[in-house]
Amino acid sequence: MAIRTIRTEGDEILKKKSKPVEVVDDKIRELIKDMFDTMHKYEGVGLAAVQVGILKQIIVIDLEDEGQKYVLINPEIISQTGEQVVEEGCLSFPNKFAKIKRPTNIKVKALNEKGEKIEISAKDLLAQAIAHEIDHLNGEVFIDKIIPGTLEIVK
Repeated sequence: MAIRTIRTEGDEILKKKSKPVEVVDDKIRELIKDMFDTMHKYEGVGLAAVQVGILKQIIVIDLEDEGQKYVLINPEIISQTGEQVVEEGCLSFPNKFAKIKRPTNIKVKALNEKGEKIEISAKDLLAQAIAHEIDHLNGEVFIDKIIPGTLEIVK
């Protein structure tokens, strides 16, 4: 179990675009394992590689109540519908929460940890989590998308 350091607000890397993964190998799989370990330690539901300082297009998501873990490498949203206003936080912005507009339904294509092509249809919380993490891969952070007047700082 390797816990990585989470990059936080003000770190320039969070604003950089991640690069596609060329080969899904043991090094990438080890990074994915470390990302899950790090995310679980800090009680997150999703984590992008850039949040641990790696500019690779990799996200992990674990919605514990669903019992399913997701690994998306080089993810791309191919369709989205609906709109939901959701409360969001981020491991890179500890103790900050705000309302954000996210799609209600999305369809994503990506590679899994075996390098196989996959397609996922997601709705509600999973759609929100995937959209949030894909934003990270594009150098976008939730704090830039908040609905004005909804930022809450919790100590």
